[in-house]
Amino acid sequence: MSWTWEYVPDEETVASGAPPAFLAAVEKMADELVRASEALHLHGPAYQDADEGAKHAFVDGGFFVYMVTPRAELVTIWQITPDPGLDA
Repeated sequence: MSWTWEYVPDEETVASGAPPAFLAAVEKMADELVRASEALHLHGPAYQDADEGAKHAFVDGGFFVYMVTPRAELVTIWQITPDPGLDA
């Protein structure tokens, strides 16, 4: 396995209508979360503890909700919330 990230349930549902610059910031942070998770959980599939649950990450233009699942070597993005003052 190899660590990755994805939108859940899918990109169209989660990211539809979000400003492109904000989406780029979300995806850059998602890449960083993957690298950090991979370093923290060197043996992800063997992870035995409970997942940490949902967390928030703040980026330029808003924030998003994500979860790290070490056993699946996966970071999932469930919700993105752009700053209401941004143009779509």
